[in-house]
Amino acid sequence: MVALSHADLTRFFGALDRHLPCPSKIILTGGSEALLLGGQRPTGDIDFGLVVADRYTRFWSDIETAIAAASVAAMVVVQYSTDIDRWSSVAIPPHRFKTRRYQRLSRLTVHLLDPLCWAVYKLARYLETDITDLHAVLMCQQVSSFRLARLCGECLRTSPRSTQLFLFRQQVEHFFRTHGVHVWGAQFESAPVIAVFRRAAGIPPGASL
Repeated sequence: MVALSHADLTRFFGALDRHLPCPSKIILTGGSEALLLGGQRPTGDIDFGLVVADRYTRFWSDIETAIAAASVAAMVVVQYSTDIDRWSSVAIPPHRFKTRRYQRLSRLTVHLLDPLCWAVYKLARYLETDITDLHAVLMCQQVSSFRLARLCGECLRTSPRSTQLFLFRQQVEHFFRTHGVHVWGAQFESAPVIAVFRRAAGIPPGASL
């Protein structure tokens, strides 16, 4: 795997902006976003959501061609979707799904998924690489443990029922118990944070895993 750099991302954004037939927005997520938010782990591709206004959907074929051309020009691998929530069995409630603008070019606007939302997807997958990214980004962005716990709980409560939700609950609680001190410091206590997570999820007091 060839690791991406900030220069690779900049080169891709520029190439995509030149090839796009209409105004479009991409929302970075995954390891490529982690790279911009303080992560140091090598990642090999650019993951993003694609947002195009209804009046420009007639250009969809040209937009796909533009993305492919930019990928070749920048020599990067890309993965994209018009609904990145579908990449995970854990869904973020629409009113809680937030992004922030990172860069605006001529036709392309680049947004970053809000770190809280980004962390939910990482906790839902929970590979070793995800844990590494979580450590770096949560610390660098000074993400509140209570805010993260509350959002995770809301996601657990509102996501479509599946076997993955049981795993998500286990993974969220494991992360706070096992990695909380590393991320939030020696004074961190997991019990109050997990209590917030469970209340937001609607889990009855005393319920076991």
